[in-house]
Order: sequence, then structure tokens, then C-alpha cells
Amino acid sequence: MQNIFYGRSFLAEKDFTGAELYTLIKLAEHLKELKAQRVPHEYLKGRNIALLFEKTSTRTRSSFTIAANDLGAHAEFLGSHDIQFGKKESLSDTARVLGSMFDAIEYRGYEQQMVEALAEESQVPVWNGLTDSWHPTQMLADFMTIDEIFGHLKGIKLAYLGDARNNVANSLLVTGAMLGVDITLVAPSALQPTQAVQALAQSFATETGAELVITDDVDQGVKGAQVLYTDVWASMGEEAAWAERIALLQPYQINMTTVMKTGQADTIVLHDLPAFHDLETTMAQAVHQQFGLTEMEITQDVFQAPYAKQFQQAENRLHTIKAVMAATLGELFLPQTMVIQ
Repeated sequence: MQNIFYGRSFLAEKDFTGAELYTLIKLAEHLKELKAQRVPHEYLKGRNIALLFEKTSTRTRSSFTIAANDLGAHAEFLGSHDIQFGKKESLSDTARVLGSMFDAIEYRGYEQQMVEALAEESQVPVWNGLTDSWHPTQMLADFMTIDEIFGHLKGIKLAYLGDARNNVANSLLVTGAMLGVDITLVAPSALQPTQAVQALAQSFATETGAELVITDDVDQGVKGAQVLYTDVWASMGEEAAWAERIALLQPYQINMTTVMKTGQADTIVLHDLPAFHDLETTMAQAVHQQFGLTEMEITQDVFQAPYAKQFQQAENRLHTIKAVMAATLGELFLPQTMVIQ
């Protein structure tokens, strides 16, 4: 029987159904176990994959590279200074050249239309490693982590605090709705998602029964949450916005008080990293010198607490990216989707 994922691109969460996303999560859990047991799983032996990066990365680049190696494929990193993309050569020309040489392309950059055009012009599977609009591979890792810890997804309440207009918040709202997870975005009114994103998420929530809430009230938003999630207050390219973001988002910091407000004994904390929880980076030191802050979106005591699962979440980037690559490019037997639990 045909693998239902084969040859498909993964440009945004809505490219797949909720059941298909859950199937990829369960496949990732299986691949994680194979790796832990050192069982070979070279489903992509002989394949060549282009890793096209316009934005820098730690987890995404490492995950795609190691996943390709584990699957028996060769990954070629193409940074913004390595090729003529957008400088001497158009997107269309670049996509057609890469599509003729590589079996698949990963893209991490800025505009969503770039990754969509790559998929259309290259005629090979294209995977979105991050754009300003969506972060689909991150979502698989996030919800895999929740599934591992709680044993299910449906009915879990996740509260995200911070900039709710960014790609992570957009993706959490939509993906949670697709998977039947209750999502609350807790953010000041100036940093809440667009009506278009809310409408898209609600269309999925109507089918799955997920409850979606968008509020600026921290007490209301985190009450009953089994998962607290946050992200940096200013994304790549937004460093000039630090003063504005700090003024708006300090009340939305995840600290011990925030955790206690959930009223749950088993609450976990997630962060897609990097995190500003200390002064061990040059950027954190610069912010400290200008604004006097030693911590930003998450405090050091929460970040180091046993219920903070950001490093398990980070590792799961590898396993979920591997699942996407294997499912869409490998000769796997995946004839049907799994029921979301």
C-alpha cells in the first residue's frame, strides 16, 4: 500500500490533517527508541538533501543534519553567504537547479512565500525549518514532548505567554486546535494574533473540540494549565524592539508565581530556545546594561526546575524532523493515520 506522506512538502501545519500530524509524532517516538537502542534505520540511503538557511540556527540545523545522517542521506548546508539565492539568481532559478540535483530541500528564513515558491518550482519535497509566519517542525517536537510526558494530547491545556503574534504562537494555536489540545494565548492586546490566524485555528477547533482562548489576563489564562510555554520577547530581526517588548511583556514572564497560579501539581514548562534566563550571552548582557534585567521571558529558577522540559523538547526536534524526512522521502509502510489520543 502507498505511503500517504510520500512526496509531500511540509510548509505549514495545515498541509497535513491533525491525524497525520499525530501519526508523525508517533513515528518520531518510534524512531527515538530505535536510535536509543542503536538500531539502524537508513530509510533514505543514497538521497541528497539541501539545507537552505537564510537565518542562523542551532537546533534546526543540527536536527536536520543528524537526522539525514541517521537515515543514510547526505545533507548539504547552504547558508546565505554560500549561494547566489536572491542576489545573482532568482528564487525560481535557484529552486529549479536545487530540485534537479537534490531529492528534497529544507528552508529556514523569513517570508512564507519563499518556502512555498521553493516547493512549487523545485518539484521535490520542501520542509519549512522556520519562517516568520509558521514553525511546523517545532510544533511536532512540542506536542511529542507533551505526549511523552502525559501519555495523550486531547484535553491537555497549554498556556502560552509572551508575544502571541510570532510564528511560534501562530503555530501553537493552529496545531493545538488540529490535535484537540486546549490553547490559551496570554499576551497584551497589541501582541495578539491576527484575525486570519484565529479564524484558521477556530475552523480546526470546531472539528476537534479544542477550546481556544486569547486573553491579556495572566491569572485567567494560566489557571488549570498543564503546560506553560514561552518564547523570546523579540525574534530574530526584531532586536530594535527590545524597549517596547520589555515594557509590554514583563507582566507575562514565566516565574514561580506564574507556575503556582496554574493550580496544577503536574504542570510542565516548555521553551523553544534560545532563552534569556541568565546573563551568560552577549545579547542578555547588552539588554542588562540598557534595561537592568537579569532575566526576561523565563526566570532562572523555573528554567532549572525539574518540571522544565525544554531540553527534552529540544532533543525531540531531531526525532520529529527525522519522522518528517523519512515519511515524505522514504519508502516506508505508512498506509493510514492514527487516531489522536
